[in-house]
Amino acid sequence: MFTKKIDFKIKIIFLLILLFFLFVILRVVYIQTVDYEKLSALASDLWSRNLPIEANRGKILDRNGVVLADNLTTTSLILIPNQIKDKENTSKQLAEILGVTKEEMDAHVYKVTSIERVHPEGRRLSFDIADQISNLHLPGVYLVKEAKRYYPYGDFLSHVIGYVGIDNQGLSGLELEYDQYLTGEAGAIKYFSDAKGNQLNLSDIYVAPTDGIHLQLTIDYKIQMSLERELENAVKAFQPDMALAIVMDPNTGEILGMSSRPSYDPNHYKNASMDVLSRNLPIWASYEPGSTFKIITFSAALEEKLIDMEKDHFYDSGGVTVGGARIGCWKAGGHGDQTFLQVLQNSCNPGFVKLGQMLGKEKLFSYLDLFGFGEKTKIDLNGEGTGIIFDLDRVGELELSTTAFGQGVSVTPIQQVTAVSAVVNGGNLYQPYIVKNFLEPETGTVMKTVTPTLVRKTISKETSDKMRYALESVVALGGGKAAYIDGYRIGGKTGTAQKVENGRYLVNNYIMSFMSVVPANDPKAVLYIALDNPKNTALLSSYTTTPIARRILLDIIDALGIEKQEGQLVKDYTWEDRIYYEVPDVVGMTKKEAKQQLTKFKIEYSGEGDKILYQSPPAGERLQENETVILLLGNE
Repeated sequence: MFTKKIDFKIKIIFLLILLFFLFVILRVVYIQTVDYEKLSALASDLWSRNLPIEANRGKILDRNGVVLADNLTTTSLILIPNQIKDKENTSKQLAEILGVTKEEMDAHVYKVTSIERVHPEGRRLSFDIADQISNLHLPGVYLVKEAKRYYPYGDFLSHVIGYVGIDNQGLSGLELEYDQYLTGEAGAIKYFSDAKGNQLNLSDIYVAPTDGIHLQLTIDYKIQMSLERELENAVKAFQPDMALAIVMDPNTGEILGMSSRPSYDPNHYKNASMDVLSRNLPIWASYEPGSTFKIITFSAALEEKLIDMEKDHFYDSGGVTVGGARIGCWKAGGHGDQTFLQVLQNSCNPGFVKLGQMLGKEKLFSYLDLFGFGEKTKIDLNGEGTGIIFDLDRVGELELSTTAFGQGVSVTPIQQVTAVSAVVNGGNLYQPYIVKNFLEPETGTVMKTVTPTLVRKTISKETSDKMRYALESVVALGGGKAAYIDGYRIGGKTGTAQKVENGRYLVNNYIMSFMSVVPANDPKAVLYIALDNPKNTALLSSYTTTPIARRILLDIIDALGIEKQEGQLVKDYTWEDRIYYEVPDVVGMTKKEAKQQLTKFKIEYSGEGDKILYQSPPAGERLQENETVILLLGNE
């Protein structure tokens, strides 16, 4: 009986031992198969370390591939304190090379950490300093690759592109708005060390970084360069408090150019004030637009069929009294009897007061809403303003009248350009945008394309056609003559707006502007330029912004390959204008016959003989009076 009890106990013990070993075996199998990767990673973390390798930030390019924001390869200093054998000497030598105190370097060298990035003293080092550190061959001292943002054209498009901080993070402009796309994924060099930080004799593992996505913009480099040049010249000539310009494709909402002054170089953004850095004036600035706003009022009156602009008349006596206030015309004594088309050409404020009264406040302000005033355009840039539009219940007779000619309301430049684009493109209000394509960084292939966003319909095509003609007539026959370009149908409208400070209008302090479209019959670009308080000039936009706009329009014509158009309105020339004439065909004529035909031009002969074999420019071209026609002579 006793023996049987012992045998039973032995069997129980044996079974327990067997179960224990079975559990151990199953646990080992589980660890080796199911839990291997997790435990391996945890173990690896105990003896592997990473030296980070920064990824290149995505490039920013113009619509034709010109690189506007690039990267430079630099090096930065990283320490592994546990591997530094002589901390005192290492700290002293690094401090001398970096130009910092030994105490500042001690804070890095003696720090209790596995990896120490020397910041900011050791960031983005010059090649010379990096070579000096490398030549020391100090244990625990490493130089790793870092990418530094580089803007090859300095302040070119600076407020749009923006800038990045020392860690390559976007801080403004497109760099901030699209930071998640532009930022790549860092790589690393993995090395292995023991618990004390001593490097083990194992092969390092290289994990390549992934560069950020490239952004291709709607911006045209040639057009942007024109804006930068002309604004810079305007600042030198007129010393304005600010200057800005925008060019938009009215058929899509694509921004072809955008610039402002004061500006800054994003390579050295710390040298600029925060006001300059944070204010992209074409989308941020808000001010009374003045007469460029009359385009909207005139469009509303035509759309509502309140006027026939060529048949209906308005008599301007020089001013009108509204709500006890006298609103005068800029021309002393007024313009007298005019068609409403001439009211626009002459920028006659009393005439626009009449249009405002005909529309009424509900109807006029409904069009302001329709064209997007008082709300953001939602352009893909940070810092956009909204402007200020009267609440309808606060609009009286006087507020209605001043709004009709662009005073008393506050709008942003981008709102104006977007609205006028809708006026001339057939009535379609598009959301403006800057980024056109997202490009794969390795191959440059298009990953995603941004398509135009139609916000809403504003006016009919019929009204839009009339407005294009009306704006062309302003340039040919009205206040925009300085923007006239022979052979190209230019539309436009000047603006001179008083500025308000502490609720009162300033004296001799205006924002002068010009809104233009090219070509007027088939718009490809809308240009807006404004100067705030220009000095040393007549207080008229026709002497300031309009000539500047003409030079930019010539560059737009060249950049977009716009050909000459037929049907251009003939300019109402004044005594100071140089007149254009068509060059006749004189090939085959004698010298005497050709001379009789070319009385408006100077003639330059080449070769000998009495017959005209060739002429330059060819027949049909237009030249200014007294320009030269070259004739090749022969005896054939």
